[in-house]
Amino acid sequence: MSFKRTLVGIIRSQEGTSDRATDPNMKTRYYSLSRERAWEEVSTTLKKIPGYKVLHEVAGVGEITLEKRTKFGRTMDITVSVLAVSPVKSAVDIYSASRGSLGDLGANYRNIISLFAILDKKLAAHKTTN
Repeated sequence: MSFKRTLVGIIRSQEGTSDRATDPNMKTRYYSLSRERAWEEVSTTLKKIPGYKVLHEVAGVGEITLEKRTKFGRTMDITVSVLAVSPVKSAVDIYSASRGSLGDLGANYRNIISLFAILDKKLAAHKTTN
C-alpha cells in the first residue's frame, strides 16, 4: 500500500470497488459462473474467514453484509455484492466503511484487497477479465 493511500485514509473512512476505479486492485472482479453458483461460492468462502462476522445475507439481491473489528476496537461494515452480468458470468463488488468520523488510514482498502485475494484464490479457475 502506498503512502498516498495512507494520507487519503486520514480523512476518508470508506472504500469501494467499481468498473471505473483507477487502481487495478479496486476494480470489479468477474467470474465465469452463474450468479447462483457464484453466490454459493462467495457466501461459503466469506463465512469461513476468521475475524469477519456475517451479519446479513440476501441471496435474492446478492448481498452479504460482514462486520470486522480492528485491534483498536474500531468496527468496519463490509458489503459484498454478487451481480449477474450474463447467464454464465457474474461480477463481485465490495464496499467497506468504518464506523466513526475519523479516517481509517487505509484499513478499508486493505480489507477489500484481502477479501479479493481470498476470493480470487478460491475462484481462480473461473476468473475472467471484463
